[in-house]
Amino acid sequence: MAPFLLPHSLHGSGPHRIIAVHGWLADRAAYAATLPDLDRESFSYLFVDLRGYGEAMAAPGAYTTSEGAADILALADRLGWDSFSLVGHSMGGAVVQRVLAAAPHRVRRLVGISPVPASGLKMPPEQWELFASAAEKPENRRVIIDTTTGSVRPAAWLDRMVDRSLARSEPVALRAWLDSWAGEDFTVEVAGSETPALAVTGALDPAISAELMRQTWLRCYRRGEVVELACAGHHAMDESPLQLIRTVEDFLRAGARV
Repeated sequence: MAPFLLPHSLHGSGPHRIIAVHGWLADRAAYAATLPDLDRESFSYLFVDLRGYGEAMAAPGAYTTSEGAADILALADRLGWDSFSLVGHSMGGAVVQRVLAAAPHRVRRLVGISPVPASGLKMPPEQWELFASAAEKPENRRVIIDTTTGSVRPAAWLDRMVDRSLARSEPVALRAWLDSWAGEDFTVEVAGSETPALAVTGALDPAISAELMRQTWLRCYRRGEVVELACAGHHAMDESPLQLIRTVEDFLRAGARV
């Protein structure tokens, strides 16, 4: 399928360009809590909606990480962004790794926030059923969010996260995306990359843990790093936005150039 012009919003006017990609359960509004405190003088942040999410809920597609990567590169071409860094949350972490695999010469730095590794994420049958049926069952989305944030967050926050997910994602797309990010293994396409690559995990997340990143991320990226946020789970943008911004921007700033 031909690349699709992804809906997007631009924040900042700095020389270091960043493309940020959301995760499986939300659109680009997942980054909302970070927006007021971004360094807009050093960076230009482009937040996108993948097909099936947000302003692209009605967009048809295969809903795969490789298709998402092609869409991102098409948008970068449209904007005249020859080089950029990438930030991806969860499923978006797999998408940005696909971008790196497709155009390594264009990617300055790579950041995954609780990123799905390039090897995918194998699940036992009962966990797979929980995720696969979450497209149609809001209560399963709630269980997933609760479990991956340590089961310590307020009920009202969980309700808000689920409501946002339901309002900003298309169920058929959500289900299709799962097959791609969980089931596909493209490790061979990124293994040995010299691109500086940071994985940020949350200590409260039992799924995408620092240990998993040491076993996967660090084995792919020769210049890889792993940072664990003590007070976050899988949704660090909401749980620890200031600590996340500082961690990510310090890493991006280390590669800054005009």
